Amino acid sequence: MSGFSVNRRQMLGIIGGALAAPAIIGKARAAEVTLRLHHMLPPVAPMHRAFFEPWAKTIREQSDGRIDIQIFPAMQLGGKPPQLADQVANNVVDIAWSLTVYTPGRYPISETPSLPFMVTTAEATSVAMHKFMDEFGQDEYRGMKPLAFHVHAGGKFHMRDKAIQNQADLDGLQIRAPNQSVGKALSILGAEPIFFPVTEMAVGLANGVIDGTCLPYEVVPAFKLHELTSVHCAPAAGGRGLYANSFALLMAGDAYDRMPDDLKAVIDANSGIDLSRQIGKQFDSFESVGYKMCADRGNKFVEIPKDEIERWQAATLPVVDDWIETLNDAGHDGKVMIDRLNQLIDAETA
Repeated sequence: MSGFSVNRRQMLGIIGGALAAPAIIGKARAAEVTLRLHHMLPPVAPMHRAFFEPWAKTIREQSDGRIDIQIFPAMQLGGKPPQLADQVANNVVDIAWSLTVYTPGRYPISETPSLPFMVTTAEATSVAMHKFMDEFGQDEYRGMKPLAFHVHAGGKFHMRDKAIQNQADLDGLQIRAPNQSVGKALSILGAEPIFFPVTEMAVGLANGVIDGTCLPYEVVPAFKLHELTSVHCAPAAGGRGLYANSFALLMAGDAYDRMPDDLKAVIDANSGIDLSRQIGKQFDSFESVGYKMCADRGNKFVEIPKDEIERWQAATLPVVDDWIETLNDAGHDGKVMIDRLNQLIDAETA
């Protein structure tokens, strides 16, 4: 026997240390930069699962673990959805996903794509919006670094029981409007727009307070629209859709400026027009799940002809004229901007 000996407690300590060693050796490097991302959706939402989480993971991997994006869904850091852009501007959070129509007139350039009949596919319209913002909206988010601009897929009518194929079918119907401009358009077309938060929409449908709502299929699972409605009316493919709300993914300028150049490059590589395209494309893909749920329940689908949508678009030009004045009042040439956005949407859709 050699002079070296250990008792049982010492042996367990050696074994425990040996087992723990791989964990210490393999431990990921600590993040140099931690960014807090705040958004309004629940963690089960497709945008959270299919975009925010993979996007944060990609940035962590490409930065070799040096950037950690911590995601806080459902307004967990406080405040209300209309305050998200201000939270970025005031450095309360580092990144936020803002819905422009929640602050009407506050960011009029990026709100412009939310006008009625300004959408084809979410992918094409998101790219068009990003180019539009590059041309006209560089100063709209002063002190912030926009990472992406995009829209969701075009909204559809989800009705309790009445099909909509022409303007006459809208007469007198109470329909929840997704934003003020679309509400004005619905009023011109003969409907009675109702405004309340989307979270109250399900109760309104269940109680018959509203006859229908205007939303993309993407929201069907979250609000069980397939159970609350029985008829789904969508514009024919290939033309303009009813509407699409616009969004901005924003980063605090101070948070970006504090980062070293090589980490800024990682953020830059995962933002910009390619990211806008990616988000738009994902929103197009989100539509299939909600559509299938409606179909599986045996609900009815109605197509609104392209020429009918074009008539609606012409009839609601006063809404566009009002917005031109809004842009003019903000110091812009509203008509030039609207015309250019239409050109970009058509070009990206072709």
